[in-house]
Formats: sequence, C-alpha cells, structure tokens
Amino acid sequence: MNTAEKIIELIQREVVPAVGCTEPAAVSLCVAKATELLDAQPDSITVRLSANMLKNAMGVGIPGTGMIGLPIAIALGALIGKSEYGLEVLRDVTPEAVEAGRRFIEEKEINVRLFEDAPSVLHIDVEVTHDTDRVRATISRTHTNFTYLERNRNVIFNENPENEVETCAETPQSTGDAPAPCPGDNEEDIRLTLHTVWDFAMETPIDDLRFILRARDLNMEASRVGMSEKWGHSLGSTMAGRGKIFFGDTPAAKIISWTSAACDARMGGAPIPVMSNSGSGNQGICATMPIVAYADSIQASEEQLIRALILSHLTSIYIKQSLGPLSALCGCVVASTGAASGLVYLMDGEYEEVANAVKNMVANLTGMLCDGAKPSCAMKISSGVSTALMSAMLATEGHVATASEGIIDEDVDRTIRNLTSIGREAMRATDLYVLDIMTCK
Repeated sequence: MNTAEKIIELIQREVVPAVGCTEPAAVSLCVAKATELLDAQPDSITVRLSANMLKNAMGVGIPGTGMIGLPIAIALGALIGKSEYGLEVLRDVTPEAVEAGRRFIEEKEINVRLFEDAPSVLHIDVEVTHDTDRVRATISRTHTNFTYLERNRNVIFNENPENEVETCAETPQSTGDAPAPCPGDNEEDIRLTLHTVWDFAMETPIDDLRFILRARDLNMEASRVGMSEKWGHSLGSTMAGRGKIFFGDTPAAKIISWTSAACDARMGGAPIPVMSNSGSGNQGICATMPIVAYADSIQASEEQLIRALILSHLTSIYIKQSLGPLSALCGCVVASTGAASGLVYLMDGEYEEVANAVKNMVANLTGMLCDGAKPSCAMKISSGVSTALMSAMLATEGHVATASEGIIDEDVDRTIRNLTSIGREAMRATDLYVLDIMTCK
C-alpha cells in the first residue's frame, strides 16, 4: 500500500461507530465473547481491569438501561451481547433485557477488580464459569483487540504465546505504580507528522475521503437527541435555549451547544451510536461537531467539510499515537486540538496557521485531567471546543504561543510530544490519586 492507502486504513480503523461509552462497551464485548465460548449463561463473572479502564467505566450511563456503571454492562454482555457487533455489542438492548440484567446482578456473582500490574493501560481480563466449565477472555491495548481466549484450560487463541498469561487471581484494590503503555501498541501503523496529516487532508482525491461524512451523520443525530430530550446535565439544550441570553446566536454558541448535546446524550446513556475516534466516542464527537457546526454557520461546501473533518480526525489520531489509548490527560484536549486544525482550514488558513493553532491549544489546555467518563464530560468538551475556536482565531490572525512560553517548542511535532509525554508519564501519579478518590468515596 502507498502512504495515502495506509492513512485511509488507519482512519477507518480508528474512526468507528460505538454505542455508549467505549470502556464499558469493551468490557461488555469481552464478557459477550467469553459467554459465547462458554455456550451457557454464566453462574459467575470475574472482571479485572487496568486502572484507566476502571476509572473510565465507573460512572457513565449504559445505553438503553437508565443505569450507570459496570454491573449492568457486564450482565447485558452475558445476556444479549454479540461479539460480532464490536463496540456496538449492546445495540440489541430492550426493556426486557434490562430487567433480566437487573435479576442477573441480584442472583449471580459479578466481581470487578483492579488489575494492578496489567500489561497495558487498556486491559480487560474476564473469566466466566458455569458448573465446572470455565472460559477466559482478554482484550488489551485497543478496545476490540482480543489477545487471549481459553476454555477449560485449553488455549483457543494467544496473541503472545511466548508470554505466560496470568490467572484471574484475587487482586486487592490498592494502588501501586501505574502501568506503562505497552511499547508495542500500534507499532505497525504509519508514523505521522502534522505536515503529513495536512498534506493528506489537502491532496487526497475527495471521493476517497467521503466515508468521513458518516461521522457527521451519526454525531449530528446524537446532538439532535441531546437537544430534544433530557440527558446528562443538558448542557447542549441549555446553551441553545437560555444560553442565547449570554452567548447569543453565534458560531461559537452553535459549536458549544451542538458538541455538548451529543456528549449529553452519549454520557447519559442514550441508545444511539456515535462515531468514535481512537477508541473514544467523546473524542469522536469533539473532533466532529465543532467542524460540522462551524461549516454550517459559514455555509461551507461539502468538499471543505470533508477535508476539515479528515484534518480534525487525523490530527487527533496522530496525537493519540504518542499519548496511548488511555491516560490521565482528558481526551477532549486531544480531539479539541484536532478540531482547532479543522477550524483553521475552514477559516482559509494554511499549514503554518494549523501548526500555530496546535501550539495555542497546548499552551492552554495541557493538564486537564481525566476523572472518568460521566455526564459532566460535556462541560469539559465545551471548554475544549471553545478553546479550539479561540486558538484557531488567534492563529489565523498571526498570534501564537512561542517557544519562550512553557512547554511550547518551535517545532510543532515536538510540542505535541511534550504534551503527550506529560499526559502519559508525568501525570501517572495524578491518575492513581484520581482513581483512589473515585473508588473510596
């Protein structure tokens, strides 16, 4: 494959539909696969999660259930989940299934534990049993990447047969050193630079990029749901209503309201798919909706919209390549930086202005911590996308944070690596402290 084909393959793998928060969805997926191999309804389910997985799955609404957190996600994964659906594993949920899930939680044994020494920051280890039968399934590094399958101690699949695989032993919920990102994560992917991202978005034939419009369609529908019903903290509908008193009917207000409404619906548990980015639905929303809203405000052409969406999503993917799938850094920092790039293009900016907008974003939002997926994520996203608009505006006016300011480097790619090293390495202790607070309340 040539470079363009490799990048298209990368985008199509990282920008995919997901129903509900991707962390509990991935847990449901792993449970569903284990249950399929068990070929019976489990009597007990033990789930061990890396710290970042546990943090992100604790407080978010599960689509179509009116319930929050892992127990119902695990129960439904066992009862109605289909592994062939990937991150849409729970798309067949019904009120009857939810009631069955409630009974399952009451009558069966569900154990959720912290996997302290998990080999990746994104790691799920599931064991299900029925009578004397036992099945083990493991997902690691990415939300749908099965690395180990075993039934009654017979190994069905082992991605790394030379490595010994731990058993599901009791693991106390206490803190230790945070697991480092797996050094082999996505090692076969094409290595990007911001200039490579720009050149691809600008030069690739438009018909090869039209697939990205599905991100607009799915996430716009999520925004409409968030506007029309009460989900989460209703930030989107509040901005579109009473918010007009304070923010007016402006492109900035539209960007914030359309984006946060989609997040309201998703975090509140609306049973709808969104287009994710790099394993996160909120990142997919954040990389999509500011572009869609601003393009609508300026009546951009379809080609402009497509190229701006590609630029936004691929910039986000590029940053995640060095940050890793999960970290202490809020994903809206990454995706809003992608959105800033797309907004610069829609403002008739060139590569230099895109690079400057990225620097402005890093100068502003670095350090915003992730304290799990939950309804208030819409507030963080609104901060991110409003900063994206500000950063893009400044960049197109020739204003940029310079190398004499904080962690900004003259080279934009080094600036990005400064950001991701802080999120990946320097904030590890913060990550553990946040998890301690969340689990001890």
